[in-house]
Amino acid sequence: MTELAIGQVTARTGLSVHALRFYEKEGLLTAPVKRDANGRRVYTEQDVDWLVNCTKFRASGMPLATIREFAGLVRQGPGNEEKRLELLREHQNTVRERIAELADCLELISRKVEIYEEHVARGTADGLWR
Repeated sequence: MTELAIGQVTARTGLSVHALRFYEKEGLLTAPVKRDANGRRVYTEQDVDWLVNCTKFRASGMPLATIREFAGLVRQGPGNEEKRLELLREHQNTVRERIAELADCLELISRKVEIYEEHVARGTADGLWR
């Protein structure tokens, strides 16, 4: 099994050393971080894959508490897949709702851009929002 140093993991995940230590301290990892003979953290490919998932979960707005719960379920092993699926579905619905909300926002902004472009091109923009 390939062992990766913390610097290699930061390069592959985009997470800082501080963030990696935070994830470990907060119980967000699915397995304990191993240490080499000198006491330095070493990670596996599986750790990197999980950390990439975590960055996607966080970028999509998943709360740390939910990631912690999911990671805890993974650590427990087989038998709780329905609960994991439930957590993922709940977040999937939240993300879909957020995408719909953002699509609505984008539509409004795009219309405003069109209006401003028209007024700027005609030289009549000075009267907007008065």
